[in-house]
Amino acid sequence: MAEQITYKEAGVDIHAAAELVGDIGALRERTEKNRKLFGAFGLFAAGFDLSGYKEPVIFTGCDGVGTKLELLLEHDLLEIAGKDLVAMSINDIITTGADPIMFLDYVGVGKLDKAQISRVISGIVDWCEACDCILAGGETAEMPGLVGDDMIELSGFGIGAAEKSDVVDPTSITEGDVFIGYPSDGIHANGWSLVRKILSQYPDEFNDEDVVSLLAPTRLYHDVLSGYRDMGIKPKAMAHITGGGLPENLERILGDLGGELKVPEWSLGSVQKILSHVEINEAFSTFNMGIGWVSVLDPNDVDSALKSYNGSVKLGEVSNDNLTVRLG
Repeated sequence: MAEQITYKEAGVDIHAAAELVGDIGALRERTEKNRKLFGAFGLFAAGFDLSGYKEPVIFTGCDGVGTKLELLLEHDLLEIAGKDLVAMSINDIITTGADPIMFLDYVGVGKLDKAQISRVISGIVDWCEACDCILAGGETAEMPGLVGDDMIELSGFGIGAAEKSDVVDPTSITEGDVFIGYPSDGIHANGWSLVRKILSQYPDEFNDEDVVSLLAPTRLYHDVLSGYRDMGIKPKAMAHITGGGLPENLERILGDLGGELKVPEWSLGSVQKILSHVEINEAFSTFNMGIGWVSVLDPNDVDSALKSYNGSVKLGEVSNDNLTVRLG
């Protein structure tokens, strides 16, 4: 008789994976305080009842954490990886004016470490709970020989919904509308290949405290949208400032329009050390430069919007000129 080999001997422990699902199920209940799944958690698909919307429009988004993950693993900051994963997708979705409804995660590992993955999920739950979004499910894949034992692959998938009449329409932007910037909490989750290059080439300039401060989680901007609703403001457009920085992400919403933006100096000390090694135009096209979110508002709504959010700032006005971004 041929030698018999188990799945566990091949490197995949399905029983440990099943136990992890049970652990996650208890943790994720925190994300159903207000919104509820349609049906039970843990089935083959997750559902949400849209009957509370008159004319619902669905929005989806997908993102990851990028090479920031390497430093998060190195500094044992796994909860931040989970928070970044949520914020990167949910912030994109709410630029449309949508409510964040559901989030799903993909975790790929070489060897299943329940404690490690639970810490990532804990961060996911924290940020899902903060923005009233259900952690609806996901996939944990144990892939020995394909993913290193000391590495994790992460992807996140968000689903949002909005009333058709509430969907933000960037084509409504006109000359004279105003750019309002909202502060970031750091570099967030873009530009990390450049950061890692600088850290490796100039290690004596950065201590552990510097690096940990750089690794602050990506801010959620759901409160910007809820604030607008409370004030009866409908933004012309909103942009999550991610890869490509302010220039590329604003070009996505402006069409043939432009404007001159003056951005306050980014005061975070550890960031300034990074920026000292980057030419200014390169920095603006790589990092958020202290502005993680930009809204385009009617001039009549600007004063109310600025008073409602600490740290928000007027960056400039929309014009028919080319888009330019500079410190000022």
